[in-house]
Amino acid sequence: MTLRESPLEALAREMGVEIGDPSPPASRHVEGPDGALHLLDWGGDGPPALLLHGGALTAQTWDYVALGLRADFRLIALDLRGHGDSHWAETYPLAAYVADVLAVVDQLGVAPCHLAGMSLGGVAAALSARAAPDRFASLALVGVAPGVDFASTARMRGFIGAVDTAASVDAVTAQALAVSPRSHPGKVAYRMAALLTQTVAGDWRWKQDRRRPTDFPAILAAVAALDQFAAASGLPTLLVRGGRSRVLDAAAGEAFARAVPGARVSVAPDAGHNVQEDNPVHLAQAFRDFWTSVGGA
Repeated sequence: MTLRESPLEALAREMGVEIGDPSPPASRHVEGPDGALHLLDWGGDGPPALLLHGGALTAQTWDYVALGLRADFRLIALDLRGHGDSHWAETYPLAAYVADVLAVVDQLGVAPCHLAGMSLGGVAAALSARAAPDRFASLALVGVAPGVDFASTARMRGFIGAVDTAASVDAVTAQALAVSPRSHPGKVAYRMAALLTQTVAGDWRWKQDRRRPTDFPAILAAVAALDQFAAASGLPTLLVRGGRSRVLDAAAGEAFARAVPGARVSVAPDAGHNVQEDNPVHLAQAFRDFWTSVGGA
């Protein structure tokens, strides 16, 4: 890492991401239906694409991918309500995520834009595409489709649930590496720095509203119907899954492709559930090929 190279640049280059403009994105807030929504706007004059992160993550999970794509597309990564620097609500029905997505698209004036979502963000993306297909040029789902093995996420969910407050980001990073010792220490440290915020008392907590239990039954019911939502939208659809993911296997990917007319499936080697962090080079190229082939604004 050079004196001027940020930790993000160093990690991205290590993974093979080709970086043209290394400058950070603009941090912005827009007014959603129920409160302020935070987003990272990577700028540029290319066709716009809105990126939605998974549960317990933030917009920064897309940083590696955005660095690799910003020369060709205007990437906008949203913090879902209750995550990152977006507002906390009293409840989190899936319809509220859809309302937020449509509000962001309308306020930024980027319709029709490409829409991509990972895990929980994929559910919000598919529901948004079904609700207002005219706002979008395409739909991409990452790591989520009917047939997910939700039980395989228990270990990581248990880790997140066990951490209430911590003395430092380093302490949480160490705990995360103890749970997943084969993970890249630098990438885990970067992720934890994005997921934690310091309180006035000086300790650290998650940037996620954990006051109420997540409505997993509603989310899983929606996941089971993602192929129906995608088909109903009529949009060009891409599914990307990690080749070593325990959450979404090959059979589920093939079933999705059969159920959604014209859907494409891309398998990222050396990637688990978090494809955008495990193999951002593959994901960026899959997005580039897909978005270029379907066109857009």
